[in-house]
Amino acid sequence: MSQVKLGLKENWKQFSLLVLINGFVGGMVGMERTILPELAESVFSLKGNAVILSFIIVFGFTKAITNYFTGAFANKIGRKNLLVIGWFFALPIPFILMYASSWNWIVFANVLLGINQGLTWSSTVVMKIDLVGEKQRGLAMGLNESAGYLAVGGVAFLTGWIASEYGLRPYPFYLGVGFSILGLLGSWIFVKDTIQHVAKETAVSSIKKLKNIFWETTWKDKNLGSISQAGLVNNLNDAMVWGLFPILLATKHFKLDEIATIVAIYPILWGVGQLFTGKMADIFDKKKMLFLGMLLQGVALLSMIYATTFWHFAILSSILGIGTAIVYPTFLAGIGDYTHPEQRAKSIGIFRLWRDSGYAFGAIITGVISDIWNINTSIALIGGLTIISALIIQVRMR
Repeated sequence: MSQVKLGLKENWKQFSLLVLINGFVGGMVGMERTILPELAESVFSLKGNAVILSFIIVFGFTKAITNYFTGAFANKIGRKNLLVIGWFFALPIPFILMYASSWNWIVFANVLLGINQGLTWSSTVVMKIDLVGEKQRGLAMGLNESAGYLAVGGVAFLTGWIASEYGLRPYPFYLGVGFSILGLLGSWIFVKDTIQHVAKETAVSSIKKLKNIFWETTWKDKNLGSISQAGLVNNLNDAMVWGLFPILLATKHFKLDEIATIVAIYPILWGVGQLFTGKMADIFDKKKMLFLGMLLQGVALLSMIYATTFWHFAILSSILGIGTAIVYPTFLAGIGDYTHPEQRAKSIGIFRLWRDSGYAFGAIITGVISDIWNINTSIALIGGLTIISALIIQVRMR
């Protein structure tokens, strides 16, 4: 263990490999981002937003639960092993999406996607924090999340363009075949576990252990609880944007390639922005960054009610992406700061349990409300909740 060193420079090869692999992880989500709502209506003739958003509901709950168990078993099974297992779950997903004969198969594919994302993304997050040590957590999370969400945005745009040129199936999903194979081989052959880096940091850590990791991460600890509720609300609004944004734009008679562009701006800026905001989280006050980011998201969402033109939506999608970029690496860097190294993987798993359950809750709330009233009512509610979340951070976090 004496040869093990902490730091980004000292572990740049493994770190860079994990960044690349997380790009493949993000690409698996991105291939659905533009297409599935359109697929639900045009291929499977589904009506009702709550029904269409069912794929996000099962994805969110499955990913949230898998996040928890990834954190809980990271020390027992090993980070690398969980990463490899996650990629095995990815292999059938693109083929199911290509050839599904009913919507139930699409829903099942998103169960597999939730397991894949929970195992792979959580593992890469924990391993990168293990590698870099205390001083560069924000930068590490910025690079990790940037790679993932640049892939989400880039692939969302690319699949939208492919669908507009060649049809909704099967061509857009060929990308997923490549991502899953490359992700599995790269993880299996080249990635090394980071448990020795945890032991190295544990030997010098002065952070006290949490008495009850679950409840203190969930709410009891003012810092950890503030981060967890904000993470949940962040993905609550992301679920709405994922599921309802393409539908909203279609009702305003935008073409599929225009919808793909607007939808892609948000995760692309979310991804690019984290190259800067991750490092900022190492320098500036995390509480102020989280408050500002959540506030920007809330304002952008509420403003969408009044948007009419392509440029209105493009600008608001940009603001939403910037706001999300500010908070996303800061969430994980904050969890890392406030937990003992031996408890960090489990605490991150609990945070990601609540954060990604926001996908499911967001899809349920927005789907039901938009069916009973309209899409604008859903947007107003989620935008308001996002601003309330920002105020909770401002009042409660130390």
